[in-house]
Amino acid sequence: MTLSQTDGDFLTLHELIRAANKKLDRNSWDYLIGGTATETTLLRNRQALDSIAFRPRVLRDVSSIDPSHSFLGKAARLPVLLAPVGGLEALARDGGILTARAASAFGIPFILSSVSEAGMQAVGRAATGTKVFQLYTRGDGDWVDGQVRQALDLGYDAFCITVDSAVYSRRERDIAKRFAKPWRGNGASGPSGMHYQAAFNWNDVKRLRDKFKMPLILKGIGTGEDAALACDAGIDCVYVSNHGGRQLDHGVGAIDVLPEVVSAVAGRARIIVDGGFSRGSDIVKAIALGADMVGIGRLYCYGLVAAGIDGIVRILELLEAEITECLGLLGITRLSELNRSHVCKAAPVYPPHVHSAFPLIRLPQAEY
Repeated sequence: MTLSQTDGDFLTLHELIRAANKKLDRNSWDYLIGGTATETTLLRNRQALDSIAFRPRVLRDVSSIDPSHSFLGKAARLPVLLAPVGGLEALARDGGILTARAASAFGIPFILSSVSEAGMQAVGRAATGTKVFQLYTRGDGDWVDGQVRQALDLGYDAFCITVDSAVYSRRERDIAKRFAKPWRGNGASGPSGMHYQAAFNWNDVKRLRDKFKMPLILKGIGTGEDAALACDAGIDCVYVSNHGGRQLDHGVGAIDVLPEVVSAVAGRARIIVDGGFSRGSDIVKAIALGADMVGIGRLYCYGLVAAGIDGIVRILELLEAEITECLGLLGITRLSELNRSHVCKAAPVYPPHVHSAFPLIRLPQAEY
């Protein structure tokens, strides 16, 4: 089923990236594609994905393929969610609201960043599908409790706390150009309220878990050890993420962390992963390795910039086509049939890059 009005304009994912590149100024483009310091973690996200190959099975009946899934007990058209991005309004007018509407129209979950200018209320009204509110803990316990209560009152399906940002990172693409991101608040060492975020710890997580019945997600888990602690604290969903390579430099590629997290969780919580996922085949790899859902961030932002709601929907339609094709060629018809036997390690073909999944993109090198 095609929802987008741009399906004839964009036949591949890289065409939407090219269109976004043409529309954005250099500061916004670098914010979107960049990472922290040397950008090693960002590159390792792609390197890790590009280092996984498939092991197909043949002579199976794949005449009917269903790539749908579920999240928080609700149907999802794909095992994909739109990850929280703080600068949506800087990329497109009413970016948060448009993103929420696109996710709802297509039928996948959406996570709203607490630093999005759109705000919890407006997006809550715009998102008619599954919606999650993500919080940076830049206030005391009472302030955090108030955020949770407001999300509950507005009908959000879950509450997500980002836990990999205790210290604000140095994003040198921005620093070198003296680009100050307006949605980041003030302060020379980072956004306001960072001392609260730096102090937030496992005791605070347990307090929230004991106080509120809302499904709770921790975003930014990077080891099996912390995944186990999250489960011990009663977390409903462990979100494996290195912030798209935008926080700790020289980290491990997100999908390389996934197997140890799956082992540590041992079925006690659901698992989301993000970090460089750019193709339907990337998403299939994550599900094969034990993830329940895959978050995309930069990828849907390209669609937002290129063509608003239609652009995001077109990104998702193309991902759906790629996932369906990949499943069929692996010899399976449903995501539940995927397992580790369908993947193996292999040498990557292209050098790692934020766009190494799109070797035909041909952007000018200065804008790449």
